[in-house]
Amino acid sequence: MTKQNVVPADVVAAIAVASSYPLFPYPPPRAGGRKKYLSQLELRGGRISAWVDSMKASSPTHDKGVVALSGAPPSVDACLDEQSAWVMRHPSALTKFEHIMSASKGKQIVMFLDYDGTLSPIVDDPDSAFMSDAMRAAVRDVARYFPTAIVSGRCLDKVINFVRLANLYYAGSHGMDIKGPKKPRHTKARAKPVVFQAASEFLPMIQAAYKALSERTKSTAGVKVEDNKFCVSVHFRCVDEKSWSLLFEQVRSVLKEYPKLWLTQGRKVLEIRPTINWDKGKALEFLLESLGFADCKNVMPIYIGDDRTDEDAFKVLRDRGQGFGILVSRFPKETNATYSLKEPSEVKDFLVRLVEWNRLSMKAR
Repeated sequence: MTKQNVVPADVVAAIAVASSYPLFPYPPPRAGGRKKYLSQLELRGGRISAWVDSMKASSPTHDKGVVALSGAPPSVDACLDEQSAWVMRHPSALTKFEHIMSASKGKQIVMFLDYDGTLSPIVDDPDSAFMSDAMRAAVRDVARYFPTAIVSGRCLDKVINFVRLANLYYAGSHGMDIKGPKKPRHTKARAKPVVFQAASEFLPMIQAAYKALSERTKSTAGVKVEDNKFCVSVHFRCVDEKSWSLLFEQVRSVLKEYPKLWLTQGRKVLEIRPTINWDKGKALEFLLESLGFADCKNVMPIYIGDDRTDEDAFKVLRDRGQGFGILVSRFPKETNATYSLKEPSEVKDFLVRLVEWNRLSMKAR
């Protein structure tokens, strides 16, 4: 007999977390608008529990996290209602493909793509987050027709090595390290190489913090500290949940020595960055300007990403009233994105469909 209204356990778990906590549940914002950062005063204070709760909420498929956060799993009907309501607010970019293309009529599409969780699956070992050959072919084809940028938290060299495609713009370290192709195809500005580093003066400090974090956290099983040049990523994907408080305390103890570095959080990762007003949203604006589209009304930026750090870019597009953000997520999340896709395979399908749409449009013309 066919079971009716059955939701997979991981979906139930994720919706439970999403329902119990606001999306991207950073510790409460402090005055001055720096809601994404934990001040040095707060780092010295008793706010570990808020950050550990946030770490749990960023791990929606972790059953232990669900029990800890919600107390009891939600009903199947409640899960279905939550999922349906969220999809109504953020419909699939594949289902709404024709609408997106209709809105882009007469405009230059510019593609912005996150890497981890968008072009590649999220994996336990960050060094093994390889994109498939089919995904690489899809990105390559998109870049033939549209200006295309990869915007990642990874350091520039790492993301270039993962993608291995020329004629793309690459923004590593959350947009703090940007490099364009030597001979750009799609630009209204005079063709010239794009090279930009937003936080060069912080490099010695970041390297020192990386070494200190590696040393301080080495006793925590499963932790991986990644040097992303302009930021340091502390991955806790393989750390037992019981050790998360200890890990956060270790990170906090190091950051007390570096008042010019700030702590942010992504999907099962703590990010240490310099205190500058720069993020993926700023990188998006910089790249649009570099391409000659800063003040154009006939440009259509599309940004696809899966993480909290991509929200800065989604918000830029929403504030500009120009283009669309597409969140990659199987689970309901509060977001500034307009549309959604469930996983990297759907991202590939969207890119393939975009290329085919462009080919048919060119043929029709």
